[in-house]
Amino acid sequence: MPELPEVETVRQGLAQWVVGRRIVSVEVRHPRAVRRHVPGDVHFADVLAGRTVLDARRRGKYLWLPLDSGDAIIGHLGMSGQMLLQPSGTTDETHLRVRFRFADDGPELRFVDQRTFGGLSVSEGGAELPDEIAHIARDPIDPEFSDAGFVAALRRRHTEVKRALLDQTLISGVGNIYADEALWRARLHGGRPTDALTAPAAQRLLGHVRDVLGEAISQGGTSFDALYVNVNGESGYFDRALNAYGREGEPCRRCGAPIRREAFMNRSSYSCPRCQPRPRGSLRG
Repeated sequence: MPELPEVETVRQGLAQWVVGRRIVSVEVRHPRAVRRHVPGDVHFADVLAGRTVLDARRRGKYLWLPLDSGDAIIGHLGMSGQMLLQPSGTTDETHLRVRFRFADDGPELRFVDQRTFGGLSVSEGGAELPDEIAHIARDPIDPEFSDAGFVAALRRRHTEVKRALLDQTLISGVGNIYADEALWRARLHGGRPTDALTAPAAQRLLGHVRDVLGEAISQGGTSFDALYVNVNGESGYFDRALNAYGREGEPCRRCGAPIRREAFMNRSSYSCPRCQPRPRGSLRG
């Protein structure tokens, strides 16, 4: 699942190549791709024809494109969604779901999604912030993110620290990969109780989260397969800098102990058994 750095990389590409352009037509090739648009695929296409894209924004893992009508296009990449810019006439991708054509006859915007877990919709009056995603918390690279508010809210929770980092109503954009990387840097096990963290420890963890996300953005995100690419079809390369995630059995780059993998919420967590000891009484044994 793409996390904040991958979605931010796509947003930057949309800001460069789509903002300021007027949509001439929209072709919905698979209705599931716009299933969250309740009025249906025909309405989705009709309401966007003639509209100009004013900006490219993001809240957590969601993208939104404000329009001159006051509405907004909301996009979520799901597990395999791609927003690609392709010259008109380029062979259609096998999993092309939605095509946007523009008045300048420049590159088309194509939403390609192999697994169709992602999707697009139109938010009526949602140019400033769509109601559909207003419940999602700000992310730590948002200028209006409150460090003090996050630290206080984190320490009030009675849960494990990794679960808290994945809670998009507390802090958005952080997924499994970057949570593991930030916890490795902070020398914290993901099972550490949040209400046992001191304020300085919580602040240090937030700093590591912010650093990891920033570094990943600068490297175009993390690509483990061909499904995540930017708008020009290029893969990110932050996977080369990962210290914990996906490195089971490999030596910790800090102490040399073999990285361990543990089951976590139907997925996996990776950590160093020496640098990140399990808290006493942890349910993980």
